[in-house]
Amino acid sequence: MDRYERILSLHRILKTSRYPVTVARLQEELECSRATVYRDLAFLRDALMAPVVGDGEAGFRYDADEGGRFELPGLWLNSDELHALLAAQQLLSRSSGGVLSNALAPLQARIDKLLDEHSAGKHWPVERVRVIPHRGRRMDEHVFRNVCSAVLQRRQLSFEYRARSTDEKTRRTVSPQRITHYRDNWYLDAWDHEREALRSFSVDRIGAARVLETAARDIDEAQLDTHLAGSYGIFSGPPKGVATIMFSARAARWVADEHWHSQQQGRHLPDGRYELKLPYSASRELLMDVLHYGADAEIVEPAALREQAKSLLQLALSNYEGRS
Repeated sequence: MDRYERILSLHRILKTSRYPVTVARLQEELECSRATVYRDLAFLRDALMAPVVGDGEAGFRYDADEGGRFELPGLWLNSDELHALLAAQQLLSRSSGGVLSNALAPLQARIDKLLDEHSAGKHWPVERVRVIPHRGRRMDEHVFRNVCSAVLQRRQLSFEYRARSTDEKTRRTVSPQRITHYRDNWYLDAWDHEREALRSFSVDRIGAARVLETAARDIDEAQLDTHLAGSYGIFSGPPKGVATIMFSARAARWVADEHWHSQQQGRHLPDGRYELKLPYSASRELLMDVLHYGADAEIVEPAALREQAKSLLQLALSNYEGRS
């Protein structure tokens, strides 16, 4: 039995026993050593604030006045779990451009308190958990909170949306389905009531967001997955084709460990190169990722996608011509 199960069993034994329980009986019931019994008793008393009284000779029990009212707290963690939670909290707050820092501040305080109880006031160097956002976009904290609230409360959301491609501003009323974190940025997957279709909205382009009293329309999970996760990246929709990309032996060491798509297929070739096949819908994001590898990547097929990449490379080259 692991420690969590032992603490629960120890609590149950002490809570239901009318008389002190000997260490020998606790060893038998908990299937552990004498030293482990004492460690668990100390943890129950000092970390979880249980009213444990007694000694090793007479046995242990809960204080008669407090034992009947005491219950284990809803959340208690060991040091390793607290360290992992602390690191996760830092990752979440810092990778969101600071937009979650204020919201997570109370959680930070509770984690610090629990760590202090485990370490007798020792300082934990939070600054050693370093998160460096990459190309994250600025968001309005009030908008982000309203978006999250609408998703979790299952209520419709009204907002102004400025499309990045056209800079056109429109008013939308949607039924939020999911909030998605993708490449250091947040997106709202929602049912657009005016267009009667699923759409993905970049949260940093949302303004004047207002949570409505109207209940959100729930879209079936299978339909969401088909529409939003069936193609390459955040530019969702039914896949329009399968791309075959060839990477040099040098780039293969990186690409072979990368996750580009849930349905990707990759294989190492005898000459060290790496072949990657994956479905895609809109080509823009796929082309950006392929061109990121420069001369180490080549789109083999389809021919139309290959020509798109070739045109982009020629346009990029033209920017460097005619200057000394």
